[in-house]
Amino acid sequence: MTSPAEHIQSFVNQTWLGRYDVPVGESTNTLIWSFMVSTLSLGGLFGTMTCVSLSAKYRRKTCLQINNVVAILAAVMMILSRMVKSFEMILLARFLYGYNAGLGINLHLMYLGEIAPKRMRGFLALTSSAYLSVGKLLGQVIGLKELMGTEDMWPYLLAVSGLPAILQFVSMPFFPEAPRYLYIDKGDEDGCKKALQWLWREDDVNLKIEMEDMRKERESAQVTQTKTMLDALRDRSVRWQLMAMLIPCSGLQFCGINAIYFYAFDIFRESGVPEEKMHYLALGIGAAEVITVSACAFMIERAGRKKLLGYGYLLMGVMMSVLTVLLTIKDWYPWLPYFNIALLFFVICIYGLGPCGASMCLPADLFLQMWRPSAFAVGGIVNWGGLFLIGMLFPYVVDGIGQFCFLVFVAYCIVTAAFMLYFIPETKGKSSMEITEEFNKLNYKKCSTELEKGIDLFATKL
Repeated sequence: MTSPAEHIQSFVNQTWLGRYDVPVGESTNTLIWSFMVSTLSLGGLFGTMTCVSLSAKYRRKTCLQINNVVAILAAVMMILSRMVKSFEMILLARFLYGYNAGLGINLHLMYLGEIAPKRMRGFLALTSSAYLSVGKLLGQVIGLKELMGTEDMWPYLLAVSGLPAILQFVSMPFFPEAPRYLYIDKGDEDGCKKALQWLWREDDVNLKIEMEDMRKERESAQVTQTKTMLDALRDRSVRWQLMAMLIPCSGLQFCGINAIYFYAFDIFRESGVPEEKMHYLALGIGAAEVITVSACAFMIERAGRKKLLGYGYLLMGVMMSVLTVLLTIKDWYPWLPYFNIALLFFVICIYGLGPCGASMCLPADLFLQMWRPSAFAVGGIVNWGGLFLIGMLFPYVVDGIGQFCFLVFVAYCIVTAAFMLYFIPETKGKSSMEITEEFNKLNYKKCSTELEKGIDLFATKL
């Protein structure tokens, strides 16, 4: 929405003038634009909330297929909005895009987590982060004024998101249903074996190992149904898993990355970069994120989630502290603005290698099948809700304290790093049951301690 912003606002003004014979007021225009920007987050929040019921009632593959129709409908509405002179269609289309993203990201990660062997679970989950970064970069590229960021092309620019939906709609029928869903949720052992053989093309030994792991998980879940979000928030058995997911996942919005993007153009301007060249430098930031997220996909199974998240947040906190100091003294030396640009890129690289990449696979890693839909929904609500709050409140924070706004994010990064490094066990290379056993030591630590004390006291009396 950044590139075609002036054209969309002009379209709103022309539409208002044609309806009421007066130009739109400045406050009304600002309000309409704010709704256009924020309604994506509201749609994402709503899509995330419906993920639990839809994924439990229908198959993962079916939900993904239907969700593509939502994005295609939104794209059509974007194209027609100028023809019928209705900016309300843009509002509704943005909401539908948000719904498609909120539901689709959760379903996609769920599907990937359930089709992947444990040795590739982190890598496949990270493809979502990589493609999200690629999508942002492509949006910046095609939004350039030399391409589609023009007054004539902006409706088609906003409709480009419908193209991946069409591609997935056409290709999805050729893929099998998630094996873990078929076996654990539906009890379809034959269907699960066929799906595994189609996906993995491996020998029977590895398939038997994976089936045995699913069997254990299914036996542990047979007495219960798929859990709701309220169950996930209340149940002690997933308390630490929930914290291990929510703290770093909420960090995707509260780690300061939005502040970095917000200050980027100011830093470019202070360094003497011409106004017409700034968008090209911004493309470099997007490219840096794509490269580092892609690199994280290859590192995650070697380095592990815990180290990438813990040290990633720690380094982000340190670098933003340094950036705050340098922004405060930027007028002391003429070379400082250029150094700030380098720091800017460095923070983006750390974000891509750690928090952005490794957070995406946490719900699939940490939770058993019966908890997984609720975990994705809770994580998605926190993520989209945080995005909405940052979008609404951050400009006021910047106006109030300027570059010192980074210190708020620094505190969050340091606390998150300490939590991940000192409290959370590593999950790489472990099955779902093994991970659950690790977290049960934390979830029931107090009970175990009391039991041990009781045994010691009983032995003393004897």
